[in-house]
Amino acid sequence: MALLKILHYPDPRLRTIAKPVEHFDDELVKLVADMAETMYDAVGIGLAATQVNVHKQVIVMDLSEDRSDLKVFINPVIQKASDQHVAHQEGCLSVPGVFDEVQRPDLIHVKAQELNGKTFELEAQGLLAVCLQHEMDHLNGKVFVDYLSRLKQGRIKTKLQKAEKLATADSVPPLY
Repeated sequence: MALLKILHYPDPRLRTIAKPVEHFDDELVKLVADMAETMYDAVGIGLAATQVNVHKQVIVMDLSEDRSDLKVFINPVIQKASDQHVAHQEGCLSVPGVFDEVQRPDLIHVKAQELNGKTFELEAQGLLAVCLQHEMDHLNGKVFVDYLSRLKQGRIKTKLQKAEKLATADSVPPLY
């Protein structure tokens, strides 16, 4: 397994729309294992392949406290969503240090495939529904800050760009 580099907003590659997975093979198994390791290392609860610059419809997720319940969603589709929306505080591994409320349907019905290609359906509510919708947005080239005002988006973009410049400056050896 290997740690993958997580793309950070406003990287334009986060806007790439993921393609459906057609081959359920060893390469897919490795991608899922690497994504899970990356998600756990970053102390996240969900990760979409788009976030690691792989533009396939793959999501890994683990909402358990002890990292014992890895879920994999391949080619996920929301079949139904409730009309009732609930605000949840969201954060994102691609938008580090930023948290804000986003309104999403509280209950969704999802159809997806397992790592072996077998289709399954799931009704999700609460944190599971929020996380699934958040990660599925990534597969469609959308980031959670897109739900925020343009003013907030601009502030977040500036903040992250400054942080990136500081991180890059800190890694440059001094000149003598």
